[in-house]
Amino acid sequence: MLLFSVSISLVSTIIYLVWFLSEVLLHRILRGGDTTDKKKQDRGSLALIWVIIIICVNIAVYLSFKTYDPIMHSAEISYIGLSVILLGMILRYIAIASLGRLFTVVVTIRKDHQLKKDGLYSVLRHPAYTGSLLSFLGFGLSLNNWISLGVAFVPVFITFIYRMNVEEKMLTEKFGDEYKDYIKHTSRIVPWVY
Repeated sequence: MLLFSVSISLVSTIIYLVWFLSEVLLHRILRGGDTTDKKKQDRGSLALIWVIIIICVNIAVYLSFKTYDPIMHSAEISYIGLSVILLGMILRYIAIASLGRLFTVVVTIRKDHQLKKDGLYSVLRHPAYTGSLLSFLGFGLSLNNWISLGVAFVPVFITFIYRMNVEEKMLTEKFGDEYKDYIKHTSRIVPWVY
């Protein structure tokens, strides 16, 4: 049992670090060249997401040690959670790769911006956010604590909704009826549900 406990701790730590570092690198690489105008368009959503994530992750981890409210009475839920983190990361980076140079960490419209409507974007308007939210759901599950799951996921979800609203308002202003029609034929983050 001790070996299993050490094993899950090691695997968890590695996955958490890879996830966190990949997001920090993505942010550092793609943030270059931001202007004040871009930051105004973003409406503080990027900064808000980072603040909420840092607070919620820390509180969720703390509560996982201080409260006893297990999702399951076995460690399998931790492995399921870690798998969901990886699935979310994969989905997020496929979505980012398919956007190519159109992807930015700050919500903005490029001069020659084209509306992406193929691949994952033919079903979801925000597949990269879906991937991120899956990862936070997986993180909460991996802590095997109902309270930690709620703290890790719900505030982050609400913050992402704010960011999606900012982004969709900007895209509607840029693309008008084309984007409104696109909204009618796609889901926001959960296929055929929301």
